[in-house]
Amino acid sequence: MCGIAGYSLSAASSVERTLAAQALLAGIAERGADAVGYAYRACGSVEIQKKPAGASALLEDVVLPASVTEVLVHVRDYTKGHPTIEANNHPIRHGAVVGVHNGIIFNDDELMETHGFERAEPDMTVDSEAIFALAEDSDGLPASLEELRGSMATAWLDERRPGQVFLARGVGRPLWIGAGREELFFASTKAALEVVEQYLHLKLRKREVGEGTLVQAAEGHEVERERFRPNRDFEEQELPAVRAPQEARFCLQRLATLATL
Repeated sequence: MCGIAGYSLSAASSVERTLAAQALLAGIAERGADAVGYAYRACGSVEIQKKPAGASALLEDVVLPASVTEVLVHVRDYTKGHPTIEANNHPIRHGAVVGVHNGIIFNDDELMETHGFERAEPDMTVDSEAIFALAEDSDGLPASLEELRGSMATAWLDERRPGQVFLARGVGRPLWIGAGREELFFASTKAALEVVEQYLHLKLRKREVGEGTLVQAAEGHEVERERFRPNRDFEEQELPAVRAPQEARFCLQRLATLATL
């Protein structure tokens, strides 16, 4: 069980970029403590920061340029791909695509071999890379996600598609969207969006993304929604949503202080 979050903002949004990312991170901190990371688009390229630790190790180090409009955030409770190998931790880069994932993909090795995809780094074994390899190869077509067998809530940035954020929910994992006037936030839980509302003084229209849905967002708004048929041919042990309560307590306490600085 992991946690994903992020946002798409219009250039006109008055939201404080760093605080928004910190609020999202604090909101999902309870969902994993094996690794933490974030990514943002700057001047066309995507920058990545991550650590093999819980959210508390990175919360105060999050720094974003004031012009940033697309961000991904992740906390990891790992299943495949040991977190001591940095490339296994999220956000994950495969070519032009950088993404985050909550869930387990069971046929990742098979897909990588069938399509002739090479691992982005030799030591990588993380199952999530298959999602972003398919996204790069297909240019984000929803039908490509039907090849994945396993649970999935995911989001990615594509350096070939400036200004756009892609969100997808397969089966077995939650994904929520919160829309403001010039902002679109997403997170694994509704509660994480409520943290954003509290600390950024926003009112968001919150709704859960349906299974088998690919959403494209740009400039703080949803611009396209497409359907796909997720592969349900798998069994997975159910995991508790709260994996690191101590991380949530620390991060929310610290966020209250950061918001006043």
